[in-house]
This record gives sequence, C-alpha cells and structure tokens, in this order.
Amino acid sequence: MASGSLYLFDSAVATRLIFPSAGSDLGIENTNIKTAPGVTLDEQQKTLVGSVLDLFAGRPSLKKLSLWDDNGVFEDNITIATGRKQFEPQWYGLQTAFSEIERLHHEVVSAGNPIGMDLTTRYVTKGIQKEQTIESRVNIFYDKDTGKITKVQDKWGGELPDSSFKNVSVEQLFDPWWWVHYAEGWAWWLWSFTWDTWWWQAMRNLNSVSVPKIVSVPKNDEEDAKRGNQ
Repeated sequence: MASGSLYLFDSAVATRLIFPSAGSDLGIENTNIKTAPGVTLDEQQKTLVGSVLDLFAGRPSLKKLSLWDDNGVFEDNITIATGRKQFEPQWYGLQTAFSEIERLHHEVVSAGNPIGMDLTTRYVTKGIQKEQTIESRVNIFYDKDTGKITKVQDKWGGELPDSSFKNVSVEQLFDPWWWVHYAEGWAWWLWSFTWDTWWWQAMRNLNSVSVPKIVSVPKNDEEDAKRGNQ
C-alpha cells in the first residue's frame, strides 16, 4: 500500500450490508454490528451506528457526515466540537494523526436515544509509532424526525471530565491527580500531531478551534474520493 496510507483492522470481518434507502448510498463499511443480549436496533439506528463506527475507524466521508445535523456536537475528553466546521475536521484528523486504527471490541448496549455503545480501539501514531488503546462509552444522540445525529459523546473510561478551564472548580485546581489526568489526555493527542505540525493549543475548549486549522476537509465528493473515502 502506498506510503502515508491508513491501515485499518477489525477483529470482526466487516461485510458490506445494504441498508434500505439512505444507508445504501452512504458507503457504510462497518455493518457487522454487535449488540448486547436483548438489544435490538431498527434500520435507522443501524445506519447511524454503522456510520459512527466508520468514523472511529478513520473512514470518514462527506456522505457519512451528511447524517449529522449542521449544529451537531462531538465531545470527548479533550474536545468539544460544535457545528459542522468544527466536528468534521475532528473525524478527518484521525487519518492525519494515525497510521493504524484497530477496533478491538464494540457492543451496542442500549437502543434508546442516546444509543449506547462500548468501544475499545487501538491507535498507532504516525511517525513516532506510539501505541495507545482507549476503552470508551460512546453515546449517539439523534433527532428521530430528521434521522440526523445531534451529538456523539466519546467518554474515555466511561467518563467525560469537565476539563476546559472555564468548568474547573477551585478544588480541582489544587488536586494534583486532576492535573495528571488532564496532562495525560493532552500529551497523547499532542503526540499524535507532533510529527507533522508544531502548532497546537493545549486546552480542551480550544481543540475544536485549532484542529480545523491543521486538518482539511474535502470540498466535494470528488475530492473525498481521491482521498479514498468513498
């Protein structure tokens, strides 16, 4: 495979399944969706979960992101990205930052709104080849009327800390363990981009502003396809 390509793996072999209507036109690759006992997804939910699994696997596309509301939110332990101009670069940034993304486990544990999913993913950073495995709870919120995703929360270790300084309490500022966890999350993400950029803002509430400045999003489907995202 050509230099700079992203290598993707999955412990379960993904087979292309044709979802009815819109799903069949989106090029969704992750269709072997595992659910916990007693959990059943309808076709709309399967489409949304499959598209989100693709995004976490470093396989974004404009078509898949068309499933998101323009004012949607992506939130993890180091990012709060609000609106299309902020959340799209977050997903395309995975291709920039990592040479390998391997899904080790996934299981949908709730079919409500939000849809709840346990996810374990191994990442290998480009350049320095640093490896990191993250276990998280992913919540997918969506508008039942429009079928659009309104928010995706990626809770590392099942939690989302209030890590932006505007949400930090006085007690946290004097808690050395809070600073340790805050630094660990940012150190890993900074390492992910150090190999090809020197500019980064080390604050969670600024991540959504800085990423679009260093990660480009395709302008149309043709440009997206040239990147191998169709």
